[in-house]
Amino acid sequence: MKKQPLILEQHIHGAFGIDFNNCSVEEVLFVADKLYERRIGAFFPTLVTDSIENIKRQIKVIKSAAEKNSRILGVHLEGVFINPEKKGIHNPEHFLALTVENYKLIEDDFIKIVTLAPELDEGLVEYLHSKNVKVQAGHCTGWGDVDGVTHTFNAMASVSHRGVSTTLSTLVNDDVYAEIIADGVHVSDEALKLFLKSKPVDKVILVSDSLPITASDISEMVFADSKIYYDGKKATSSDGTIAGSTMLLDEIVERLKVLGLFKPEYIENAWHYHGLNIQYK
Repeated sequence: MKKQPLILEQHIHGAFGIDFNNCSVEEVLFVADKLYERRIGAFFPTLVTDSIENIKRQIKVIKSAAEKNSRILGVHLEGVFINPEKKGIHNPEHFLALTVENYKLIEDDFIKIVTLAPELDEGLVEYLHSKNVKVQAGHCTGWGDVDGVTHTFNAMASVSHRGVSTTLSTLVNDDVYAEIIADGVHVSDEALKLFLKSKPVDKVILVSDSLPITASDISEMVFADSKIYYDGKKATSSDGTIAGSTMLLDEIVERLKVLGLFKPEYIENAWHYHGLNIQYK
């Protein structure tokens, strides 16, 4: 039987009832094993905006788990350095200015991806690049010297026929990788088709942005300091703000196949983005 490429997930906040912002080493390892059963062969646990103390603690937890399982590739830090105008579910009480000094409060060599608002940059982007950290535009209104874009269309300035915006820049810059949550909830299928027509096939990165509530029997939980409610289709806060996805990446891949929109490159791209050899099973 021909081996198939494993999926690399670079944006996942948790699953199976486990929250990467509040979990143990054993729980991270549990998620890693459960994901592998679903052909998700490697992943970047993603930390949502939190206090400096909690972020530092959870980086250590994830790093310790990675010492026991090489499929845990590093931390994706989403939040803290984002724009309050596009905060989404994030708690602005924890936001920090985009300075090198502030980043050093939580800096760790296991942080491999940072989502930030480039229009607010005060020298952090250049520093992150010097440390070989992937810089992604997300929860923002502007554009800058970025490697990628976090969950395109969501929590960013939308397409306009006048001026520039984060989404417009994402679609027209062929050299920039771009995440997309193709779960049918975060992005309509028409918008998804626009995205797939606009981006070069080798720059599309599928992500789930999955919540801890995913693949569990939990219908309510606290995430990013907000109460989240799951109605069987989507998870939102009490004011209706959509949180992350409730679909894992293998399910998203299968959904794209049903829609006739899937291409093998969509599995390969994330591996290439991080300079890794594709893993097979």
